[in-house]
Amino acid sequence: MKGGDHVQIQIDPVSAAPIYQQIRDRVVEAVAAGDLTPGDQLASVRQLAVDFGINVATVAKAYDVLRNEGIIRTNHKSGSVIARGPGTAPADDAFVADWSARLATLLAEAVAQGLTDAAIIERSTAIVDDFSARRSTSDTAKDSPS
Repeated sequence: MKGGDHVQIQIDPVSAAPIYQQIRDRVVEAVAAGDLTPGDQLASVRQLAVDFGINVATVAKAYDVLRNEGIIRTNHKSGSVIARGPGTAPADDAFVADWSARLATLLAEAVAQGLTDAAIIERSTAIVDDFSARRSTSDTAKDSPS
C-alpha cells in the first residue's frame, strides 16, 4: 500500500462494513500502529482497486473520507500521502467532539451487550497499549540500518 514496503491491508467482502469503510479503517489502524507515517505514499486509487478487484469509486470514497478527516493529503503529481499520525499536531476541537460522540456510541454498544465497565476499560487499555507497542516496534525497525 505504500511505496517499496507495502503495508498490507485486508478487506472482507462478506463483512457488514462497507468496503470503503474497511479500507479507511485499515489505513487509520496502520497509522495508529506506526506502519504508515506522515509522508508515506499510498497506492493510487486505481492500483488499490485493481489489487482488491473492486470498483475505483469504492477506493476513491475511502480516500475522500481519509482526506476529509485530515489523515491523508492528495496532490495530482505525488498522489496520496499520509498527512497525520502520532506525534503530529494535536487534534482540533471539532475532531475531538465528533470522536467523543462516536466513542460514546461504541461504549454504549458494549454496555448494551452486557460487558462490564471493568471489561470495557480492560479491552480499551489493551487496544491502546497494542498500538503503542506496535509503534515502538515500527520506530525501532525504521531506525535500524537496512
